[in-house]
Amino acid sequence: MSSRRLTARQTDLLERLVALLLAEGFSAFTLDGLAERLRCSKTTLYQLAGSKQDLVVEAVKHYFRGATEAVEKRVAETVTPSDRVHAYLNAVAEQLRPLSRRFLDDMAAFPPARQVYEANTQRAAERVRQLIAEGVTAGVFRPVDAAFVGEVAAATMRQIQQGELAARTGLSDSEAYAQLASLIVHAVSP
Repeated sequence: MSSRRLTARQTDLLERLVALLLAEGFSAFTLDGLAERLRCSKTTLYQLAGSKQDLVVEAVKHYFRGATEAVEKRVAETVTPSDRVHAYLNAVAEQLRPLSRRFLDDMAAFPPARQVYEANTQRAAERVRQLIAEGVTAGVFRPVDAAFVGEVAAATMRQIQQGELAARTGLSDSEAYAQLASLIVHAVSP
């Protein structure tokens, strides 16, 4: 589906599917159940993807594409390097807020969806490295090794993504990203 443009109706259906899965997870749903909840036919769902598994992956990809656009828009609205790091990680936190625990657990248990989340986490870690490097180059941040700070951020992001941090701290993914933003900015500020 990714290689072709969606109709307005398909885009609306995909948006509603994403909202449903984020709120309730996906492991318990059948295609019949999804069709009923979304008030469409299974044939209509098959136009989005060839199976329930493919539909879930497409919904997860769609969600993260939109989340990435929203995050980058927030970064583009900021000027100073510290504000950009804060804006980036806080926007990530905002985008993760609607993800229910059920959805996160289902995603962790379903390798194709988990791989989408992991790839997005890796891209986020790389973006943090870039933002730190920009701040160091501009002389706004201490002369830290941006690659090292990025790796620390990446390790933390992986623990957030895998649910390890939530299990140990009780913080939601969103709260953990907000804490990470504060920690990084304070660590690199002069």
